[in-house]
Amino acid sequence: MENSHNKNLSILLLGTLFVSTSGVLGKYIALPAEAIIFSRAILASIFMYTFCRIKKVDLKIKSRKDFYSFVISGFFMAAHWVTYFIALKLSNVALGMLTLFTFPVITALLEPFFTKQKLNPIHIFLAILVLIGVYILVPDLSIENDQLKGVLFGIFSAFCYALRNLTIKKHVKDYNGSMLMLHQMIVVAVLLIPVLFFSDFTNLQSQIPLLILVALLTTAIGHTMMVNSLKHFSVATASIISSVQPIFGIIIAYIFVNEIPSFNTFIGGGLILSTVIIESIRSKK
Repeated sequence: MENSHNKNLSILLLGTLFVSTSGVLGKYIALPAEAIIFSRAILASIFMYTFCRIKKVDLKIKSRKDFYSFVISGFFMAAHWVTYFIALKLSNVALGMLTLFTFPVITALLEPFFTKQKLNPIHIFLAILVLIGVYILVPDLSIENDQLKGVLFGIFSAFCYALRNLTIKKHVKDYNGSMLMLHQMIVVAVLLIPVLFFSDFTNLQSQIPLLILVALLTTAIGHTMMVNSLKHFSVATASIISSVQPIFGIIIAYIFVNEIPSFNTFIGGGLILSTVIIESIRSKK
């Protein structure tokens, strides 16, 4: 049992590491946020479809109710990605990723409305820790400040991500994780077709290598591993454990683009990381 838990936890953390690359890639791909997400969804759909065909994964949706649920979760995924990448463009990798990780707070508070699970007092405590961490991260409280705007977009992105995870959770037992991600990518791509008519794709050709990386490593592999982890953890637990993602992202940003976090970022990030450690130990028990 212990080995099984450690294996599941390792897969969740590895998926989190892969998803963490979105911070640097989202910040430095030279395209508007909506253009990045549209391209990412198209490429990820191709990768996921190819993988599913090779593995002979059943791609059929079993009911109309499930179809509508997939569309709704895809809508939340699109909203989460676009607002997250806007947050990255307005602020920096550290602030964008750390404010996104208010989503475990939101998830823990919303999950009782989606499942029979009762609100766990420990999740309220961890939520408070994350909120304090985010408060420390917030710069000058002026709406004219781009970093504050980035924080607000990050929090809204977190809200959409929490709703996406709670919507998709009920399907993980009945559908393959790769199949679920494929259908979500298709929904995201369809929803964002209008960006072809108003967004700027001038730099598309030069950005294709980075777009392929974010579609394959971050999306097709990373997000699929995280979706599969929902078979073994509650949404709240998986969300809190994956809060280590901004720490990974900050390290990646430092190594590849020499983005050095501020002292406040270390303090706020440390509080958020502490919730990961606490929830990892608690979930094992």
